[in-house]
Amino acid sequence: MDTKKLYEIWLEKATADPDLKAELESVKDNEDEIFDRFYRSLEFGTAGLRGVIGAGTNRMNYYTVCRATQGLADFLNKHFENPSIAIGYDSRIKSDYFSRECAKVLAANKIKVYLYKELQPTPCLSFAIRHFKTSSGIILTASHNPAKYNGYKCYNSNGYQMTDEEAAETYEFIQNVDYFTGIKSMDFDEAVNSGLIEYMGDEVIDAFLDEVVKQCVNPGICEKADLKVIYTPLNGTGNKPVRKILERIGVKDVYVVAEQEMPDGNFPTCPFPNPEIKQAFECALKMAEEIKPDLLLATDPDCDRVGIAVLDKNGEYKLMSGNEVGAMLLNYLLSQKKDKGTLSSESIAVKSFVSTDLAEVIAKKYNCTFKNLLTGFKYIGELITQLEAQGKAEEFVMGFEESYGYLAGTHARDKDAVVASMLICEMAAYYKTQGKSLAQVMDDIYDEFGYYFNTVASYTFEGASGMEKMAAIMEDLRMEMPCHFAGLEVTVADDYKTSVSANIANHTESEIELPKSNVLAYTLTGGNKIIVRPSGTEPKIKAYITAIGETKEQAKEIADALLAEADELMK
Repeated sequence: MDTKKLYEIWLEKATADPDLKAELESVKDNEDEIFDRFYRSLEFGTAGLRGVIGAGTNRMNYYTVCRATQGLADFLNKHFENPSIAIGYDSRIKSDYFSRECAKVLAANKIKVYLYKELQPTPCLSFAIRHFKTSSGIILTASHNPAKYNGYKCYNSNGYQMTDEEAAETYEFIQNVDYFTGIKSMDFDEAVNSGLIEYMGDEVIDAFLDEVVKQCVNPGICEKADLKVIYTPLNGTGNKPVRKILERIGVKDVYVVAEQEMPDGNFPTCPFPNPEIKQAFECALKMAEEIKPDLLLATDPDCDRVGIAVLDKNGEYKLMSGNEVGAMLLNYLLSQKKDKGTLSSESIAVKSFVSTDLAEVIAKKYNCTFKNLLTGFKYIGELITQLEAQGKAEEFVMGFEESYGYLAGTHARDKDAVVASMLICEMAAYYKTQGKSLAQVMDDIYDEFGYYFNTVASYTFEGASGMEKMAAIMEDLRMEMPCHFAGLEVTVADDYKTSVSANIANHTESEIELPKSNVLAYTLTGGNKIIVRPSGTEPKIKAYITAIGETKEQAKEIADALLAEADELMK
C-alpha cells in the first residue's frame, strides 16, 4: 500500500496511545518522514523486533508491539494445549507500558502470563521461563542502542531466543494480524483477578541469584582480597541484582555511579549506553580518580553484557575488550577447575565464531573441548540444552561472544552480566591476592600464547537505500571472491549462507555444519582473519578482524592494514 495512504489510515485509527496521534500530526507535511515510518513493517526475526520508538509500521509502538504479540499468541495456541509465558522489561522508554499491553493481549487469548513486577535483567527473563516451565517469553529491551530505540525479544520454552523456524512461523501469524482490528485485549486488573496475569515475586529473583552464586570457584576469595569496585548500571536493570550478588560473594567496597544508578530510559549522561565504548565509563573514571578502585564494571541497560576497566602498569585505567575478558575468564575457570580436580575430560567451552581464536588455544592447553558457533547467544543456549538432554549439563564451563556477553552455569540460556560481573570480581580478587592486576594477567596470557589483536569495524547504512546497499555489498563479495587482503593470501573462504568452506590452497570444498547465515569469513596467511556479516538488529555491516603477532605492535600493524581493506569494501 502507498505510504501516504497508510499514513492517513494511522492518523485516523491510531488512537490507543495519544502520543501517536500528536506525532503523526507533526509530520503531516514531511514526505521523507512519512516514507521512513511506513515504507515497511518492522520485521520479526530471531532477534524479535527492534526499532525507533514512534508512530508508523516501521516504528516501535502500541500497534506494532501488540500485533506481534497477537501473532505470538496465535503461534502458542497452535502448538501448546495450555500455553503460558513470562514477560520482563528494562528501563527503556515505554518498556513498562509495552509489557503491560503485551500481557493484556496474551491474557485475552487465554494464555497465562507471569509478569515481573519491576524491571529486571534479560537473563532473569530466561531464568523465569525455565523456573515456571512456560511455553515462551518476551522481554522489552533494545539492549545497548541509543535512547530512541526499543525492542521486543521473544524466547522459546528452553529459555533462549526463538530458532529461525519458530520465528519464521510466528512472523507468518503476525502478518495475518490487522493493526487495528486483529488485536485482542482485555482489562489488566480483570486479567490479574482472574489469574491470567500473575506478578512474579522476589522469590524468583532470589532463586536466580542462588543459581548464579553456585558458579563461584573460589568462595571467600573476595573478602580476603579486600576488593574495591566502582559499578555503573548505566541507568538500566543491573543496579539491584549485581549489587546483591557482589554482596553475597563478599565484595563490600562497591561504589555506584550516582548519575547512572537509577533507571532512566533517556540515558542522560550516556547517549550510547554501551559498555564497549569509553563514553560509558566517563562518570566511573571520574570517580576512580579519588577512589582508586581495583576494577570498574559497567552493565548495559538490560544487564546481559558487561564491560570492565582495570589499572595498567602506568597507573591508568584501561578498558578491556570483550575478547580479552572472555579469554581471561576461560583461562581462570579452566585453571581453577583443574587445580581443584573438577575439570573433566568432557568439559566443554564455546564462543561465537567471530570471537577471538585465543580462547580455543587456551582451551586446548587444558584439554577442554571447544566449539565455535554462529553469532547469537541462542546457539550457545541450544548447545547447553543438548548437553542437558544428554545428562552432561555440568560439563559446560562457559560461553561468550566478543560483544561483551558471557555465561557460566546453566541457570539461564542467554548471556548474563550478573554471573559475569560476579566471576570477573572473583577473578580480580584471586589475582589480587597474588599481587597481580587483570591487566598484568592479560599480558601474561599474551606472552604465553601470542598477541591476538581483535577489532570490529561497523559500517552504517540507514533507511531503505541503506538496506539495498548492504545487500549489494554482500552479493558483490560472493560474486567475486577476494584472493587476498592487505597482502595476505586467502587460504580458506567460508560462506555460511551456502554452507560451503573452500580451501583455496588444496582446491577442496567441505560443508559447514552450522545453520545457514549471511556471513562470509576469510582465513588468511598466518591465521589472520576477516569476517563480514550484516547485523541482525541494526542497519550495519560489521567486519571482524583477527590479527596475530608476536607483539602488540606487530599485530596492530596487520589489523590496521586489514581495516583499511575493509573500509574500501564498504564504499
